[in-house]
Amino acid sequence: MKAPKHNRREFVKKSSLGLMGLTLLPSLARKIAASDRLRVAHIGVGGMGNNHMKWFADLDDVEVVALCDVDELHLADSLKTLESLQPGSKVSGYKDFRRILDRKDIDAITCATPDHWHSQIASLAFQAGKDVYGEKPLSYDVKEGQLLLKNQQKYDRIFQLGTQIHATDNYHRVVELIQAGAIGKVHNVRLWKTGGPPDLTETVIKPIPKTLDWDMWLGPAPYVDYIPAKCHFTYRYFMDYSGGVFADFWCHIADVVYWAIQPKGLKSISARGEEADGIANTPKWIDVDYEFQDLKLFWTSTPPDVPGAAKRGIGAYFEGEKGTLICDYETREITINGETVTDIPEIPKTLQRSPGHQQNFVDAVKSRNPSESNLAYAREMTLPMHLGLISWQLNRKLAWNAEKEKFIGDKEANALLSRKPRKKWDLA
Repeated sequence: MKAPKHNRREFVKKSSLGLMGLTLLPSLARKIAASDRLRVAHIGVGGMGNNHMKWFADLDDVEVVALCDVDELHLADSLKTLESLQPGSKVSGYKDFRRILDRKDIDAITCATPDHWHSQIASLAFQAGKDVYGEKPLSYDVKEGQLLLKNQQKYDRIFQLGTQIHATDNYHRVVELIQAGAIGKVHNVRLWKTGGPPDLTETVIKPIPKTLDWDMWLGPAPYVDYIPAKCHFTYRYFMDYSGGVFADFWCHIADVVYWAIQPKGLKSISARGEEADGIANTPKWIDVDYEFQDLKLFWTSTPPDVPGAAKRGIGAYFEGEKGTLICDYETREITINGETVTDIPEIPKTLQRSPGHQQNFVDAVKSRNPSESNLAYAREMTLPMHLGLISWQLNRKLAWNAEKEKFIGDKEANALLSRKPRKKWDLA
């Protein structure tokens, strides 16, 4: 007999299997009764949304119960795929994500919509009592991130940012090495990501496909006529919806820096770059200099002139008093006194390894302990990306008050910290 609904929800809210702050072991998860599975819905089931669906459907203590997309074709394809992953299960499909938030039997959502919807959907989910696994970037602008954190704290919800690389052993080990003082106090960090936006040249306004709710796809963004290049996979190269390659990859590589050394006291931001070719208007390339209280951090769109960078398309290079450490998602090299090694075995493992990024979110929901990429951490780590784009747009160096989270003496720059949503879609 299926357990009463209130018993399952009480279990989800109050389970203390994460005792002493430890995450739930996968072996324990597999023993959970079907009636006590976390009931998850996925909002936005295009490219990354389908990954969300597959990841969570593969977890023993999760049941995927609903999918949502404003494109009927995406939704139909994903429902078909899910049927093969969860044969015989009852799964509802929706065009409007608010129908999912209205359902009291759904415990958590994942959000893989275009970037300009991330924060508002997450805030509304918090208000509806749902926990959220949200894709990066966290928010469209600085104000959205601030409001999102307030809502999460007010409604006491769990959040995980979709920085899957955070769960890797490599990132854990880099953090252990840096925090153990292997290269001494870090004074400079260089981050980079190669590659630029595609050359989008199609400017012809097309009829809106009958299967697509274009008005809802735009949501809080300004209304424009339908041009295919502005929708779906290439939306991120338009400033109304995202921030290009920079916004796409910043959090993946800045994550290891914020985890390892927790930069504080940001003072100034100075960006340079060019706008993309064609109709896109995000950066073709962007270099940003950040000055923190005790640290200088540099972002470039080409590898910096340091050993080992040229062979990595994305990376972080830590410069310390005793040596250097370079890493990407999967590799690392530590150089001290001219000798380069991949590890220092004498430095112990002090960080508990992740059971998997999605499993960690599920465990956090059940234990009510913060997730690995929790919202307070994710917001602080995401903030410099927004500021770098503002400096790039204004083409000048900007002074920042980290305590007030405002630019100093610059009304034009402060005006870009937020955007007023279209009235119809100002929901949160």
